[in-house]
Amino acid sequence: MKVKKRNLTIMWFANLFVGASMTMVLPFLSLYIDSFGGYTPAEVQRWAGLTFGVSFLVAFLVSPLWGRIGDRFGRKKILIGTGFGIAISVFLMGYVQSAESLFVLRAFMGLATGFIPASMALISAQSDKRTAGETLGTLQTGTVSGGLLGPLMGGMIADTVGMQLTFLITSSVLVLATILVIVGVKEVIYEEKGEKRRRYHWKEVLQHIGAKPVLIMVMVVAMLIQLVNFSVQPLLALYVDSLTQTENLAFLAGLAFSVTGLGNLVATRKWGQIGDRIGHEKIMLVLLLLSGLFFIPQAFVTELWHLILLRFLFGIAVGGLIPCTTAYIRQVCPISMQGEVLGYNQSFRFLGNVIGPVSGGFIAGTLGIPMVFIITGGLFFVAAICLKLVLSHENSDNKQPKSSRQEKTV
Repeated sequence: MKVKKRNLTIMWFANLFVGASMTMVLPFLSLYIDSFGGYTPAEVQRWAGLTFGVSFLVAFLVSPLWGRIGDRFGRKKILIGTGFGIAISVFLMGYVQSAESLFVLRAFMGLATGFIPASMALISAQSDKRTAGETLGTLQTGTVSGGLLGPLMGGMIADTVGMQLTFLITSSVLVLATILVIVGVKEVIYEEKGEKRRRYHWKEVLQHIGAKPVLIMVMVVAMLIQLVNFSVQPLLALYVDSLTQTENLAFLAGLAFSVTGLGNLVATRKWGQIGDRIGHEKIMLVLLLLSGLFFIPQAFVTELWHLILLRFLFGIAVGGLIPCTTAYIRQVCPISMQGEVLGYNQSFRFLGNVIGPVSGGFIAGTLGIPMVFIITGGLFFVAAICLKLVLSHENSDNKQPKSSRQEKTV
């Protein structure tokens, strides 16, 4: 098997394992805190929210740093270090005796959460710009599959063997994923014709991002995807309960959330292929409109199957945005700074993870759950308008004669 194909195959399975491991413990996180004893129900919920969010907050701060280190010393080294780091933190979570200790370990997990961004950077760096969308879309299906399987497996294992052993099993899976990287991955760089490799100062990276309004808008889109998804995640159980009378509330709420990932899985690779052919920025514009079109009507459903269908269609639309954002970065950023730029992109995504639940809870508490779908879904249309304006401005600048642009600069 060719090195690039082997790398993609191994990183697909590694991302599957890491994606599953990162979500395996989420279904019973509040129950685990409650098992420590000595906490009121309100304190349990407060600590559950803090321990869930702190890893994303720390990851938001350190992702560009991991990207910069990967550009300088190699992405494989980042994969190995962060893989073992996450494994250690999850292993120790099985032995904590207080919510405070769990909080610290979740923060450490955020510090080590560079595995999936580093894998995207590694595969992106070995990919031809013309096929980057399809390749990164394929890799994304591994992460999505893991995210779908993780909560189901975690709940099943916890019910069968207990919560503590679930942490140990999760840690073992992470170690296995990291060993796969050590043994099978060989880092290679696709040499684009005419592209010089050199080391960039962090100020040069920020200047490169700041000089490209479309690139900034792409990062905002990456944040928006997570913000909208996480704004309704904590509320879905309550919303499903208002639509149906059933004893299997947890299962149906999980189904309503996971079916979005199923839509991602079905369409992600195909959207990447289309983006390679006609331009990823154009696909993002279409997908933003479709995402808003399928998300807002979820506020008006009267039957559970209506909600599930709309969330599946939303998953198909939003699933193409992530590989298209990454592929666009591959096209407009030199290889030598690509990891750091992808790190900033990942920071925006983690910021969405933090803002989403807070904003969703505030809107639901003030205006009701349906308004969460309407307000956050409306952000897709706002983003589409902003992206269209930025693209139009960029196209008009590109059509100007070179002499005119120089005079304008002077």
